Amino acid sequence: MEIRLEIEQRELNTLSPLASLSSRSKGRAIEEPPDPIRTNYMLDRDRIVHSKSFRRLKHKTQVFIAPRGDHYRSRLTHTLEVNQIAKTIGAGLNLNLDLIEAIALGHDVGHTPFAHAGEQVLDRLMVKGFRHNENSIRVLTRVEQHKGRSGLNLTQEVLDGVLYHSGYGKDGPLPSTLEGQVIRLSDKIAYVQHDIDDSIRAGLLTLNDLPKHCLEILGDTHSKRIATLVTDTIYHTRAMMEKSPQSVKVEPSPVVEKALRDLRAFMFETIYEGPVCQAERSRASFVIEHLFKYYLHHPEKMTPLYRQIADEEGLEQAVADYISGMSDAYCIAAFEDIYVPQSLVPGQARDS
Repeated sequence: MEIRLEIEQRELNTLSPLASLSSRSKGRAIEEPPDPIRTNYMLDRDRIVHSKSFRRLKHKTQVFIAPRGDHYRSRLTHTLEVNQIAKTIGAGLNLNLDLIEAIALGHDVGHTPFAHAGEQVLDRLMVKGFRHNENSIRVLTRVEQHKGRSGLNLTQEVLDGVLYHSGYGKDGPLPSTLEGQVIRLSDKIAYVQHDIDDSIRAGLLTLNDLPKHCLEILGDTHSKRIATLVTDTIYHTRAMMEKSPQSVKVEPSPVVEKALRDLRAFMFETIYEGPVCQAERSRASFVIEHLFKYYLHHPEKMTPLYRQIADEEGLEQAVADYISGMSDAYCIAAFEDIYVPQSLVPGQARDS
């Protein structure tokens, strides 16, 4: 008996009836023979971890651009924190942790350099607009290369969770799986709390600046707030799974959720749209806008993959793919190489 079948049987025997079973996945765009060891979702997770776009997250901005210090979050550490929070919630709800991990690790691979500053520029420059969650799907299905073909050929459940992880509106579309809903919430829990932590470290906030009613409900430390949100979500959602399993949503209780939303709104007003981030974004926007215009006029300067995309899908799409895949450091280096004056005279010994 293949080990994968043992794992699939264990899922069937132990997971919640509302969990997504890997053996019942809706499958991949291109059918593949099953792996002897790994389930569908385990295979997806491994493909994402070994992808170039995942590795580049370590040098992409979370909130503050290239801060001086080792303890500020990057897009990669954010991804790992989302994964940790989501797997705790998933374990408490008895959901499929392999699916949760695959979605968590892939949810932000479509982010641009300089975070939302880059996203806003590309959204303005592209005729059809640009959204990082949609671009994550593009990265996973077109830009990444696997076994000589475009895309990682992931399961529909993973792609669905990645696509619908973004946003926090009451009426926005939700992922089709509870595991995807776990990621959608965990993303908000992670970035609101760790961005507070980074903002305090940067001297842009103090604990006393935070809304008092939010601290009274969620806690007055970073760890207490995360613990409250995770624990409350588990107990509230478990109660809903028993009461109305056909319409359950992964969410905290109303009081705790309102505190999270209020804290998130405070961060948007004070930090994300505040003077420091806005100043950083204006500089980052300048860099990305000029690179975009440059590669539109010099597509030969892009690597072969993106020149191929230009031939097949249009130059604008190829340039957006190329720039959105850059790390912050590579983006800055490309800008300097193109626009910053440099001497072209061969080095000579100084005259005596």
